[in-house]
Amino acid sequence: MEQQEAIIEAVLFTMGESVSLEKLAGVLNLGQDETERIIRQMMHRYEQEDRGVQIIELDGSYQMCTKKQMYEYLIRIASQPQKQVLTDVLLETLSIIAYKQPVTKAEIEKIRGVSSGHAVSRLVDYNLVCEIGRLDAPGRPLLFGTTEEFLRSFGVNSIDELPQPQPEQIEEFRHEAEAEMEIRMKV
Repeated sequence: MEQQEAIIEAVLFTMGESVSLEKLAGVLNLGQDETERIIRQMMHRYEQEDRGVQIIELDGSYQMCTKKQMYEYLIRIASQPQKQVLTDVLLETLSIIAYKQPVTKAEIEKIRGVSSGHAVSRLVDYNLVCEIGRLDAPGRPLLFGTTEEFLRSFGVNSIDELPQPQPEQIEEFRHEAEAEMEIRMKV
């Protein structure tokens, strides 16, 4: 019985919309009457335990949804500020850290050609980058690297899975950087 309830919960939670009694019974390899009895027991228990979710019946189908009494809390969480989208500056800084880690702020700034303290701080705030130690050099500057959240966010299991630029791309990037430096030198 517990296994059957777990299956019903998993199906209703995952589907996010109503599922017919016929389909639920088919998944459980049970008759519709037996399946309906199990669902009704679950509905009663959810109500008795005053859970935040409930199972409702919609014209012979069942759906798991949030109780109306919880809407206020959902509105509160939904109205909280969302994480900002990564800007070009943040993406550029993040890619340098991802490919060069462990890397110091000074090394990042040398590659970017501009101050990068704010960008690194934002990436730390977003939990995409963290301090991973100190360089054994004068001043012992902080070393930065990517986090597990970075891996999750970009859908890779390790930094070894990051795409490697093709030699033609590297050459193109070098030419772009040189042209940009020439423009800066003239100003």
